[in-house]
Amino acid sequence: MPEDIFPDTFILPEKTIHGRGAISGLLPECSRFGKRGALLHGKALDTSTALAAIMGRKPNGTEVLTLRHQGGEPTLAQMSELLEQTRDFQAQWIAGIGGGSVLDLSKAVSALINTTHPPSYYHDGGPIEQPGIPFIAAPTTAGTGSEATLNSVITNEATGIKKSIRDNSMMAKVVILDPALMATCPPAVIAASGMDALTQAIEAFTSRQATWISDAYALKGIHLIAANLTAVYRDPSAEQADTLLTGSYLAGMALSLARLGVVHGIAHPLGSLYHVPHGIVCAACLPLAVELNREAFGSKYARMSEAACGDLLDRVNTLMADMDFKSPFVGKPLTHKERIIDETLASGSTKANPKPITRQDVEWMLTRLFAGQ
Repeated sequence: MPEDIFPDTFILPEKTIHGRGAISGLLPECSRFGKRGALLHGKALDTSTALAAIMGRKPNGTEVLTLRHQGGEPTLAQMSELLEQTRDFQAQWIAGIGGGSVLDLSKAVSALINTTHPPSYYHDGGPIEQPGIPFIAAPTTAGTGSEATLNSVITNEATGIKKSIRDNSMMAKVVILDPALMATCPPAVIAASGMDALTQAIEAFTSRQATWISDAYALKGIHLIAANLTAVYRDPSAEQADTLLTGSYLAGMALSLARLGVVHGIAHPLGSLYHVPHGIVCAACLPLAVELNREAFGSKYARMSEAACGDLLDRVNTLMADMDFKSPFVGKPLTHKERIIDETLASGSTKANPKPITRQDVEWMLTRLFAGQ
């Protein structure tokens, strides 16, 4: 993999604000893009003081439509409803405060609000023909990287297909990294999102499309996530949340520049068919992917191990044991095997994997995954 080239396209968030309490400045930032905007948030924000702090600094003359995501991974139906609401409100920007589902929905709405075709057209790969509105992101979990990526992962309920809507215009204009937002995050979510972030950092670092720039982000992300995830799992309000959130953000920037690997290729069909949250699928598949790719990683395995402060595979397994992770696939029947294999092989993430992935490789992963080996 070449390390001395510049990426063909280098798109990152326009502005990043980091620090405890930074979320209170959200609306003054948003108002730069217009006086009317939508704010989508998760349920957790209702039980914290953050929403009151945000609305308390609403600039004069700014009108905000607040919307709450009811939960679950994002679907076309949810996106369509949000599109209708934001269009009716004539929103000039949209902010997402939440986990990956909230951010992906907000991002998709920002990109599609001025388009003319049904959302399914863009989910099926149709080009976005009109510029959207600015997207502002404030993650409440350290894991999905959605605040730093050019795509939105959505499930079509009618077909069961989970895939990305992707466009260069989908990058966030402003990212607010406020670790205080993680204080009410359940430990299980901390674990799943943290393992998702670690997977992103590992896969971006070893991707066929990696460059020295993405390597720098990814390697630092591996170090910060591996060193701080367990502490934040035990206490989401711990001071290590600041560093973990930074590590997650770096992993998101790395994947935006370099793409991913087979874990994310197989995670979409597995998550959709078995109704398992994305981060949990990634955690269950990561050790298998490290084992599968060990030889193809070459010297990068040692560099990742150094960043993780121990043999990489051992550190991954230790983190999962420390967070009492249990795979949801062990002992379940393996259904739709051929469909899972086909979708995994067709994935752009799989195509970026350092080892060329075959049907036999995916079948090996599935057999081990469901047998708990």
